[in-house]
Amino acid sequence: MGDRRLTLASAADAGDVAAFSRRLLRLDEAAVVRLRQRADGLVGLWGTTGFDVLATRAVFGTLTPADVVCDAHVLGDAAGTGTLSIDPGFGLESAWRGALPPQTGYRQIDDVPLRTVVDLAQRGAALAKDPVGGGHGPVTSLLDQVVLEVSDGDGSVGIALRSLFALTGMGFARDRHGKAISESSTLADIADDEPVRVRAGGTWIRLDARFGAVYQRRGDQFSVTVL
Repeated sequence: MGDRRLTLASAADAGDVAAFSRRLLRLDEAAVVRLRQRADGLVGLWGTTGFDVLATRAVFGTLTPADVVCDAHVLGDAAGTGTLSIDPGFGLESAWRGALPPQTGYRQIDDVPLRTVVDLAQRGAALAKDPVGGGHGPVTSLLDQVVLEVSDGDGSVGIALRSLFALTGMGFARDRHGKAISESSTLADIADDEPVRVRAGGTWIRLDARFGAVYQRRGDQFSVTVL
């Protein structure tokens, strides 16, 4: 089978791997992480969140072999010790369904203020706690609702609430003090010029924040909901 090894460039990269794994496990306790060596010298970390949205960030390092699927607990625990040479454990390739989104082929639609994204996510979280009172039916239906439409003048894409939950749940967005966004974050603590970049390709809609990105399949969206 050969040696399986993730070699990281610094302690900061190890910390990023540990944080990614920890956040992913909060969203899906049975999560796996897919590691992919990139041509630019980075290793991409991918996770299937509990919201049916892919989450990703990249760290400096090398990976053998170039494509590995591993248990998020094993990866996170190893990275959490600060070690730079990680055995990702037993291969779980069969646990990963579907292909990864392409790295290229996206056009920028627009930048959305992070404050807007967090405001919508917090309102959605409040409704999800009381779906009947909110009048939106089952929580799954609420997650599928488009809560944000973004246009570049030639067309528009709809962003589902599940994507906003995944973006904030993975800690990819931070306030002006460097703290990860949560349900209790104050909007005033978010810099008014901090953007979330929306890009679209043939199959995927991509939301890029400062510390990572989430991918939503195009078509996984329904009617617009005003929160």
